[in-house]
Amino acid sequence: MRDLGVGFGYLVKGQRWVGAHGRWFGFGLLPGLVTLVLYAAALIGLSYGADDLISWATPFADDWSSPWQGLFRGFLTALLFALVLFVAVIAFTAVTLLVGQPFYESLSEAVDRSEGGDVPESGLPLLRELWISARDSLRILGRVVLYGVLLFALGFIPVVGQTVVPVLGFCVSGFFLTEELTAVALQRRGIELTQRLPLLRRRRLLTLGFGVPLTLAFLVPFVAVFLMPGAVAGATLMARDLTGAGAGSGDAEPGSGPAGRTVPAPGGPAPAADVPRDW
Repeated sequence: MRDLGVGFGYLVKGQRWVGAHGRWFGFGLLPGLVTLVLYAAALIGLSYGADDLISWATPFADDWSSPWQGLFRGFLTALLFALVLFVAVIAFTAVTLLVGQPFYESLSEAVDRSEGGDVPESGLPLLRELWISARDSLRILGRVVLYGVLLFALGFIPVVGQTVVPVLGFCVSGFFLTEELTAVALQRRGIELTQRLPLLRRRRLLTLGFGVPLTLAFLVPFVAVFLMPGAVAGATLMARDLTGAGAGSGDAEPGSGPAGRTVPAPGGPAPAADVPRDW
């Protein structure tokens, strides 16, 4: 259980880091603001069309008497918004990271530099990095949608659907949100998506301690925009822990991977060939 507190501690440390480096915090707001405008437009459109969508999907309830028809369709509308918000938290991070890729990578490097030790660089052209980020984000989004549909269906189970399922939803969102954020630092270390997922699973409580509070905070309008720079900084600190590059691991000598990338030191995550691709 200690890892839960450690994960939350990295989230707090990241916010403190950008608070002490105001220039990074200021520039970090811009990608989030752009994404927020796009999201606001999409959610406004959904709010106008949700009732019609639910009515179209439930024609069998057209002849139901009041108040059962209203209660049933109102419940489905609430579940629809919950599903959209569930996916939106992860998608917001993915879109914001994609829009702000050059900045967030520079921010992550600055955090590594301030902590001392090796500062890995991807050595890849910007367009190649954008392609990898977009590809991995779509893969993560696909997983989130599958979990979202499953949890949406489980939401119909009495009692369990109103208690256990929301908790599971926040845990799933928190896990994948952490993956998106740590990807900035881990990709610079040559750690691909198929390696990152097992790496985070091995420290699941650490991952949830970082991601679940952030997921809850991201549900509050505008908060995600202001927390994103610190979230990237905190995720970089967490990535150093995961790869053995943080405090207490200074004796490790990292090696160099292909394309100028730095691979984890001994005791860090296994190379790609040794990591099970079973997510």
